[in-house]
Amino acid sequence: MIRMKKTDLNPLADHRFPPDEWALIENYPSSADLGQTETLFSTANGYIGMRGNPEEGRDSHYIGTFINGFHETWDIRHAENAYGLARTGQTLINAPSSLMIRLYVDDEPLLLSVADLQAYERRIDFREGVLRRELIWRTPAGKRVQVRSTRMVSFTERHLALMTYEVRLLEGDAPIVISSQIVNKEDFDDYAGRQAAGSDSDPRKNPGLDHRVLRSQMSWHSPRRMILGYRVTNSGMTLAVGADHRIETRNMYTELDDTTEDQGRKVYRISAKQGQPIVITKAVAYHTSRSVPVRELSDRVRRTLDRVRESGFDCHYEAQRQWLATFWEHSDVSVGATPRIQQTIRWCIFQLAQAAARADGAGIPAKGLTGDGYEGHYFWDSEVYMVPFLTLTSPEQARNALRFRFTHLKEARERAREMSTKGALFPWRTINGEEASAYYAAGTAQYHIDADIAYAIGHYVAMTGDREFAYDEGAELLVETARMWVDLGFWRVNAVENFEIHGVTGPDEYTTVVNNNTYTNVMARWNLRLAIRMVRKLAAEDTQAYQRLVHTLNLREEEVANWEQCANGMKIPFDERLGIHPQDDAFVAKELWDLENTPEESYPLLLHYHPLVIYRFQVLKQADVVLALFLRSNEFSLEEKRADFEYYDPITTGDSSLSAVMQAIVAAEVGHQDMALDYFYRGLFVDIGDTHGNTSDGVHIASAAGTWRALVCGFGGLRDDGEILCFDPRLPRRWGHLTFALAYRRSHIQVQLTRRSMTFTLLSGDPVKVRVRGTEYEVGTTPLEVRLAHQGLYLPTLTSAHPIIGGRRQDGTLITAEVPEVSDVEFHTEEFPAVT
Repeated sequence: MIRMKKTDLNPLADHRFPPDEWALIENYPSSADLGQTETLFSTANGYIGMRGNPEEGRDSHYIGTFINGFHETWDIRHAENAYGLARTGQTLINAPSSLMIRLYVDDEPLLLSVADLQAYERRIDFREGVLRRELIWRTPAGKRVQVRSTRMVSFTERHLALMTYEVRLLEGDAPIVISSQIVNKEDFDDYAGRQAAGSDSDPRKNPGLDHRVLRSQMSWHSPRRMILGYRVTNSGMTLAVGADHRIETRNMYTELDDTTEDQGRKVYRISAKQGQPIVITKAVAYHTSRSVPVRELSDRVRRTLDRVRESGFDCHYEAQRQWLATFWEHSDVSVGATPRIQQTIRWCIFQLAQAAARADGAGIPAKGLTGDGYEGHYFWDSEVYMVPFLTLTSPEQARNALRFRFTHLKEARERAREMSTKGALFPWRTINGEEASAYYAAGTAQYHIDADIAYAIGHYVAMTGDREFAYDEGAELLVETARMWVDLGFWRVNAVENFEIHGVTGPDEYTTVVNNNTYTNVMARWNLRLAIRMVRKLAAEDTQAYQRLVHTLNLREEEVANWEQCANGMKIPFDERLGIHPQDDAFVAKELWDLENTPEESYPLLLHYHPLVIYRFQVLKQADVVLALFLRSNEFSLEEKRADFEYYDPITTGDSSLSAVMQAIVAAEVGHQDMALDYFYRGLFVDIGDTHGNTSDGVHIASAAGTWRALVCGFGGLRDDGEILCFDPRLPRRWGHLTFALAYRRSHIQVQLTRRSMTFTLLSGDPVKVRVRGTEYEVGTTPLEVRLAHQGLYLPTLTSAHPIIGGRRQDGTLITAEVPEVSDVEFHTEEFPAVT
């Protein structure tokens, strides 16, 4: 909260990026923010991702094409090794790029950075899912050339991307060359502008690889098709990429086809006449595998391209529109605010579609497939932020995301053995199921990943009623994660007997390897209770499935009874003097970091202070306890939530992109509604406004999902941690309405909130029960209107100074705050004679 400033509600310049509620539009290009705009205009479908680079290549921050899960492995070299440290790093590979279409008029290349552009527009309509660009270029010879291009990564055909490139001479005739290419960027990096790999010390970035990653296995071409195939050096993964081309024009032209190991080219030489259009269509297919030979993948590429050749492009464009029409019917959020705010909300939601639509059982990387930040790893925030959004809008995609964890249960079991625990321990960051975090204190020690996965499973099952998943993959995951917690923790007798968990790190990476982290213990307790409920429900409702689970996992009833004892005895730290839940056993004994007087240039703290400096203070990267208050909302009283929020908010830096959206939700609930709206805007504009300075590395997918949760759960007041949808709304004073849709138990409902009422409409399926401020209703065939007397408590914004500074802890010590800076000291050696 200390760092809160008035949020810029229009972070994009209107003259360049005009507000449009259903599209992102750019009216002229700029080399000043290439990295950000490449990310903002990326196209993806959860399997293939292409950054928003210009077809001609220049100028680019970096040209990127990413395939979900397609990665290289490498040995992690620890300066000081120890048993159990992560041994194998994993890095998402920048796959061969197929977006390159270079244009030459009178042998002069079109380069956006230096071109004389008389008109320009780039746009992506969120209802169409096609990136479109149109420009008029005045060549050095004075000829005017109109260029139109489209790029679409298909939501309905997982392996397919479609591109068109249309050129028309508006004035004069000229020889034109159009060179369409597939390029392995490892060797052909002449158009990439990013700094060399490893030159940036920011741990959020991809440090790059120090060896040749893609080894050519084949290169082939025919008059209409080219295919390249590769095997990855260490991981052994394989890839084939192919492209079909077609030209339509009345102009005279010749064709050249050429492939080498690392480049395929289709070159058209055209004698262009004024007014005669030239249209190039380019269909591209990517297929990857962990081990399938490249020759087989090339056959799959051929089959994908054959279907497009037979059907044409138009049917795929129409299928894209229809897919998105259904998506928006189930996922749209409409607010009575400015067009810019509405535009950014829909941009965020569109990114969630691009990250997950065709992940199809793969994980959802932290950056989606829009960049290589965090090396393309999957984190715990997928289960806490992304999967709940999918559960309540596109349940099948949520199921796929959860199955990704199940497919890596073997690796999680092996990791648990390595970490001397039973059950399964999932990695904090990974691509292939193995732990890839080289820094164990803020990485591997985040055992809470098991509970986060369990939370997502429990939420999915409660909201969908999917018994098939629950009684098969879900039950096995819950049992194995429960076993880990029981073995990790231990019983300790003080005034009372408690079950404690030591040596762990919560979501807040500025406090590590602690005892009884409140978030971890709260979520571990819920993990255990979910497992208990699942096993007992299975025994009562599906004897055959229960016996299969018992046999497969050697499960015994006394083991389940032990889980119950551990859950009931779980220590949840509470400080009676301060009236709050300490983040861990030792947290409130530390001094406070004085965020109010910390220079702005010192943020994020992780880039300016050694970890040991940060760990000595009460200072948060993200709202750790506050996240628990939301995820397990019904386990805390409103008074506890308010006290915890007001204690932790002033010492939360917001250095994590996940923090603001969660603070918005809890701030709205406890009554700090102006703060809630400001935090919402801070989360909303993370990428559109590049507020963390690293949008160039890719979209913050979990933050975008958190934006949806802040809208629906913060302002809509949804609490979905039980078996029924509960609402206690907080519509911002400046908004006219809030409208969203929810999927629940095979039904879909629409919720419309105004200041005076909350109206529920059944869109499809059976009637749905809801609870509004404690009263239960049924949403049936007739819209249900619930009158509202108010929008909740309004409290003043917190002051900048922490309220407990100057107070005393339980042991009587004075509570102070400071900024850990060292002033320059001059040493005058002449005053200190040498000792002889």
